[in-house]
Amino acid sequence: MNASRRDLLRWQFELTWALLDYHLERLTLEDFLWEPASHCWTVRQNADGTWTADWADGEPAPVPVPTIGWLSRHIGWWWSVTLDHLQGRTPRERTDVVRPGEGEAAVDWLRGLREEWPTVLERLTDADLDAPAPFPGGTIPSTPSPTRSDG
Repeated sequence: MNASRRDLLRWQFELTWALLDYHLERLTLEDFLWEPASHCWTVRQNADGTWTADWADGEPAPVPVPTIGWLSRHIGWWWSVTLDHLQGRTPRERTDVVRPGEGEAAVDWLRGLREEWPTVLERLTDADLDAPAPFPGGTIPSTPSPTRSDG
């Protein structure tokens, strides 16, 4: 089989999305805010009705256990920024990506991002796929050199 890289990415995405969506449709509102440990990251509703995710600028030690709400917000943030990059828009800051709420609203948000993805992917050229991806903060991680073991 000689599939294009875009075809392979599309297939990988559809498989991954099917697995995620299978679980998303079974989540309840309570699941999003359930805190599985005393030291966890979650999302909190502000007085104005917006939701804010717990965050630290550096990697905390120990790393807090994320709630489903925090993970869904994090996935939506990264996906939103990735779509910005691929469509030539200035990527939004973490605090500018606003999640619509919990439960069904969060799932609908992720499904909306999912609907955008195939159209954006279809427009990518091989040169686009070869280009380095910028990361928040303007840094691009270096690709590690392969290591060789002589014995």
